[in-house]
Amino acid sequence: MKKFILAVAALFMAASMVSAQDMAEATEQYNNGATALSTKNYTGALEYFQKALEMGTAIGEEADEIVANCKEVIPGVILQIAKNHIKEGQYTEAEAQIAAAVKAAEEYGNEEVLADAKELAPQMWLRMGSDALKIKDYAGAAEGFLKSYQLDTTNANTALKLGQVLASLGKKEEALTYFQHAIWNGEEEDANKQISNMYLKEANVAFKAKKLEDAVDAALKANSYAENATAYLIAGQASQKLNKNSNAIEYFEKYLELKPDASNASAITFTIGALYQGMKNNAKALEFYQKVENDAKFGAQAKELIKALSK
Repeated sequence: MKKFILAVAALFMAASMVSAQDMAEATEQYNNGATALSTKNYTGALEYFQKALEMGTAIGEEADEIVANCKEVIPGVILQIAKNHIKEGQYTEAEAQIAAAVKAAEEYGNEEVLADAKELAPQMWLRMGSDALKIKDYAGAAEGFLKSYQLDTTNANTALKLGQVLASLGKKEEALTYFQHAIWNGEEEDANKQISNMYLKEANVAFKAKKLEDAVDAALKANSYAENATAYLIAGQASQKLNKNSNAIEYFEKYLELKPDASNASAITFTIGALYQGMKNNAKALEFYQKVENDAKFGAQAKELIKALSK
């Protein structure tokens, strides 16, 4: 009986020694993590804290404080690693670390880091899109903006940027979808301007390709979202070539109304006069010829026409 008691005592002492040694090692790992964290060696700090957590969990109650401290700090360290990847433009790596931070924060009940991680993700993709846009990588920009918007569908600015790059890629219907999202989220004025610009480009391409009806239609669509002097000019020029002179006059007059100091204002004014004259509306023709009778380029011809029409 006495030998059995001695054996049990020896085992207890050995267990105590192992426990003390393990505590010392767990504490050392935790302290190493804290040191690495102070020097901003986040990857090293994470390794130390994870090891300390593993050892502390195995030890049991005696290491509860170490375990609790590790659980508190690990999610934030992972998130910081994600931020460093973002700074380096390493978005795939950052995405994985954000996901790891979310998982750790949920598991360890760190609500602050969880909220920060969920907020960081759309910001990261927005940055990726912006970086791509700077080098005119429209496909990359669209990918970044789309991922960002999918994570935060209340961000009107992201929807607006996404619509812009999709329009640059010639994806008109998709662009219109996200411009509409921008409008729903409060960016109506800017979204309408972007839609107008998209149709204006379409009108310009059609006019150069001599698709005159298409040019007029696109120009009028542009102005239905936001009035644009250039759209009226294209519509006027296309209508004139289509011999739709009354329409041409209407659009040219709107152009001058919006851009009275345009470099071609005298030319357009003289053209309106000629169009009115061709329609036998001499009174209106005189009105417009008189506006350019002192013009260096059109004045002499305008004066002759004024003289002829005044007889």
